[in-house]
Amino acid sequence: MANWRKLALLAAAVTALGGCRLDMHVQPRQNPLSRSDFFPDQRAARPLLEGTVAREQYDGDTYLHTGKLGNNPGDYMPFSVTKADLERGRVQYNIFCAPCHSRVGDGNGYIPSRGFARKPPSFHIERLEKAPLGYIFGVITEGFGIMPDYASQIPVRDRWRIVAYIRALQLSQHATLADAGGHAVPSPAPEFELPGTGATLPQIKPPSAEPPREESK
Repeated sequence: MANWRKLALLAAAVTALGGCRLDMHVQPRQNPLSRSDFFPDQRAARPLLEGTVAREQYDGDTYLHTGKLGNNPGDYMPFSVTKADLERGRVQYNIFCAPCHSRVGDGNGYIPSRGFARKPPSFHIERLEKAPLGYIFGVITEGFGIMPDYASQIPVRDRWRIVAYIRALQLSQHATLADAGGHAVPSPAPEFELPGTGATLPQIKPPSAEPPREESK
């Protein structure tokens, strides 16, 4: 009797499992533009519902979304740039661009330094320093060569903020003492009291107060 009970339980388990479906493996779906008997017009592809909006819906500002005037890249920002915009551009640049282009834009990011097939050009060469802003926006939006596009990852205004930050990086290479508000150009390297461990931040030495020098008479 014990064996018969085991066989009955096994048969019940097999029957129960046989009714299961792996819907992630066999998905109920329609191929694009295929026929469907579910809808009266027999079209699987359905028209958009009234009021549907696209991601980053086009608002009529062609230049904002393309960076082009006709077929040529423009050379101005589509909105006024504030300090907050540059800060946002710096954050987004460091996330998406610095791994290849480096944080200073010289193309020596950690990805090409570890054997990536091609090193990106420095933003500080003459060709890219003179490139229109719309050209840089277009490269971020559409990609270039082996660089992928970032249109789906970076919102359109953040792409422009990155462009503004890249131009700020370029201008920084030619800054004068007056542009830097009297600070040394380039800035001296900081001195550390403690270098930090990776889990803790380094401690920077406070600047020493030097007595004013007397002018020679």
